[in-house]
Amino acid sequence: MSSALTDLCRYPIVQAPMAGGASGPQLAAAVVDAGGLGFLAAGYKTADGMYNEIKQLRRLAGGPFGVNLFMPQPALADPSAVEVYRHQLAGEAAWYETPLGDPDSSGDDGYEAKVAILLEDPVSAVSFTFGCPTRDTLDAFAKAGTYTIVTVTSAEEAQAAQWAGADAVCVQGVEAGGHQSTHRDDPQADHTGTGLLTLVTQVRETVQIPIIAAGGLMRGSQIAAVLATGADAAQLGTAFLVCPESGAHLLHKQALTNPLFVRTELTRAFSGRPARGLVNRFVREHGPYAPAAYPQVHYLTTGLRQAAAKAGDAQGMALWAGQGHRMARELPVGELIELLAAELEAARAALSMRSPR
Repeated sequence: MSSALTDLCRYPIVQAPMAGGASGPQLAAAVVDAGGLGFLAAGYKTADGMYNEIKQLRRLAGGPFGVNLFMPQPALADPSAVEVYRHQLAGEAAWYETPLGDPDSSGDDGYEAKVAILLEDPVSAVSFTFGCPTRDTLDAFAKAGTYTIVTVTSAEEAQAAQWAGADAVCVQGVEAGGHQSTHRDDPQADHTGTGLLTLVTQVRETVQIPIIAAGGLMRGSQIAAVLATGADAAQLGTAFLVCPESGAHLLHKQALTNPLFVRTELTRAFSGRPARGLVNRFVREHGPYAPAAYPQVHYLTTGLRQAAAKAGDAQGMALWAGQGHRMARELPVGELIELLAAELEAARAALSMRSPR
């Protein structure tokens, strides 16, 4: 790893910031204590809610950790598409006996307020999703001593992040669970994402800053593969979802290894942005018709997802998962990271033995 990343964690293992409840202080603290880099997800939280979780995490863990922010989104080009989707979801609202949400709740996710808090009371690392901050913002974090990471899905986005002054990029392959962190949400590009190993190689040949690889990683041998390809560390999300410290709903945890859910796909059904999740009834029925409208669709369906969880109905929940979800291991975080580190070393040793001398 680069020296700056080495200072943040003992192992080249980063816990993905999974918005929606999974990545709380308990999970991040357990990752930090085990030698990885834990992250809090500030997305969908108020600025005060984010800060309260930061204070909780500081009480639970003594090492470096990060916070992830969602970038503000541009104004929606076609609001009428959201209204059409609202009518389509009327049957869901009746079934779950809950009203649909207000699609205009928040377009910027409280970004400026969160940045102000993180500059006033800095944390070790801040990462960004759905875009790249301005150079002024990244320079301000640098002056505060905060390591900045921009999530990218292409070599072009990585180059833009380097030019803006990011310390590192998190390179997200199409295999990744949850939202694809494209900087521009283009419906014409749906289902055209690049696999992680190819993408890491492309980015490594484009930028000089450190790379954190993300997308479908569940084993130490896979971490070894992305490190050999040019990454400096690996980010895992789905692998941590089933851990007892994860804040994910029990139905979500169970679904990851339930043979009823045989595959994942990218869908706009729940949020209006491409996100990889287990294919369930909601994805099958509404995915083909969901508009490119984030975060409007997210707020529209929030109540439905909560009602489905309360009813114990996984078929109406957003079951975000990477392509490697069936390899999830239900272990405490400390044991999982210890196992991943051992698998990583074994893979490196095996590669070394096979290498020509």
